[in-house]
Amino acid sequence: MRAANWIPVLRLPRLTQGRRPPAAVLIPAVLVALVLVLSPAYLSIRTLGAGPEIWDLLARPSVLFILLRTLALVFSVTAGCILLALPLAWLTVRTDLPFRRFWNVTLLLPLVLPSYVGGLVAISTLGGGGIIQEWLDAGTGLDDASVFGDFPRSILVPPVNFLLSLTGLEEIPNIEGFAGAFIVLTLLSYPYVLLTLRAAMWRLDPSLEESSRALGRNYWATFYNVTLPVLRPSIAAGGLLVALYTLSDFGAVSLLRYETFTWAIFVQYDSGFSRTLGAAMSLVLVAVALGLVAAEGVTRSKSRYYRTGEGASRPANVLRLRWWKWPALALCVAVVLTALALPIGVLLFWLIRGVAAGEPFLFLWGALRNSIYASALAAAVTAAAALPVAVLTVRFPGIFSSFLEKVSYIGFALPGIAVALGLVFFAANYALFLYQTVAVLVVAYLVLFLPTALGAIRASLLQMNPDLEQAARSLGRSSWAVLLTITFPLVRPGVLAGAALVFLLTMKELPATLILSPIGFDTLASSIWSASSEGFFARAAAPALLLVLASGLALVFLTQRQQQPS
Repeated sequence: MRAANWIPVLRLPRLTQGRRPPAAVLIPAVLVALVLVLSPAYLSIRTLGAGPEIWDLLARPSVLFILLRTLALVFSVTAGCILLALPLAWLTVRTDLPFRRFWNVTLLLPLVLPSYVGGLVAISTLGGGGIIQEWLDAGTGLDDASVFGDFPRSILVPPVNFLLSLTGLEEIPNIEGFAGAFIVLTLLSYPYVLLTLRAAMWRLDPSLEESSRALGRNYWATFYNVTLPVLRPSIAAGGLLVALYTLSDFGAVSLLRYETFTWAIFVQYDSGFSRTLGAAMSLVLVAVALGLVAAEGVTRSKSRYYRTGEGASRPANVLRLRWWKWPALALCVAVVLTALALPIGVLLFWLIRGVAAGEPFLFLWGALRNSIYASALAAAVTAAAALPVAVLTVRFPGIFSSFLEKVSYIGFALPGIAVALGLVFFAANYALFLYQTVAVLVVAYLVLFLPTALGAIRASLLQMNPDLEQAARSLGRSSWAVLLTITFPLVRPGVLAGAALVFLLTMKELPATLILSPIGFDTLASSIWSASSEGFFARAAAPALLLVLASGLALVFLTQRQQQPS
């Protein structure tokens, strides 16, 4: 009896992790690795071609100062997103929060807003010369009153005046700089952590918590000592995505005037001042990204996050909040109002204001069709590429899998313009038939957003007992059959979560889309940027609202599919 229990629990996982990867996993992973190194290879060629003086440029105090500013923003936004997403995930999955299905969807919707839209909303609304400040000043805002009546001002001005009186300020403080970038990126990025956390909580074995409670621990002690450690891979995966997204963001930091490495790189490329320095700075971002991936790997260590016994396949018991439901509701309402309702309200404001002023606008159905087509294709390709990579890195640790895991996160930290220029270089020189095609655009999306799918799939895979795959192989199933019939169905929540993230990120991606899109292939993101960069905010509002609507519908569908039991 002891030998029978000892062999499957202790020996089989080691044999599984020590065997050579099957061709069904290794070949697709190698192909993905080749695609991922194209842009770093271009950046390396460009940088090394400049000679040793490039190191003197990188060692300048101004460059080091920008790097420190970037790291400060990255760590602050990541910590803020984790602290915000963890209670929201727990409330929407494990408690009897009122209107839980409604919050399941709306709390994820800020993900559909591009960072440049968030920055624009922050400046035009809360900036020193924004809409609210105009309404606060006597004798201004009359044009808006003629369009909207006194309703907006009568609702917003009194509480703003009250807050200003409490703080002793005479006008709204300038939101530009670190504070504005931190607020905007945190409110728009916390769904990365929330989505991966919820996928893990749906699959969490309730028998672990029940055993802890049976041993005398209360609910909070059980959550801290049992639930939270099991959720650590999902927290780390979501936090890594937030960190890399913040590292590569251009829209919010440029509009809010907070200089980071990405903004400095874009200036170097856009002005043509020194593209070599831009390539070298991009390689610095690669090094920072590898450091973040290594740190995430240390937090994951060699812990085991799956059950080795039969466990419980039923949902966990729902905790009754009782009077705590009111603070919980207040938290959800505050987050949704700030991160979702305010940006959409400002976009509607600009749209109505423009219509009243006779501004012509189009809903750009062709751009919508192109955006959905490219995003759906990128989501499918990226999720399919992430599955074998996740299996290789989790089930077959080694030198190559460790290298592939780190390389897969590089694209997410690089500015879209650096990835795009690298693909243009290789397509123009070695694959001319792919130049200016949708295929190259999808490859760019794969390089940029593979970590979003990989993190969610890997978190689900870590909770899956490898004995299931080993048992299927021992019964004669091929590696392809095991991957498709055993692994994929069990990690389906993570696959759907990753596909949802890729779809939404692709819908709003800008720099790579502008460079790699075929001639005449306009998207909603490029239409929004073209109008807003020229100061036509009312004209940008229509495609922005259309982007939010299309992305929101897709997110609702994928969220509902994620909650279905696998």
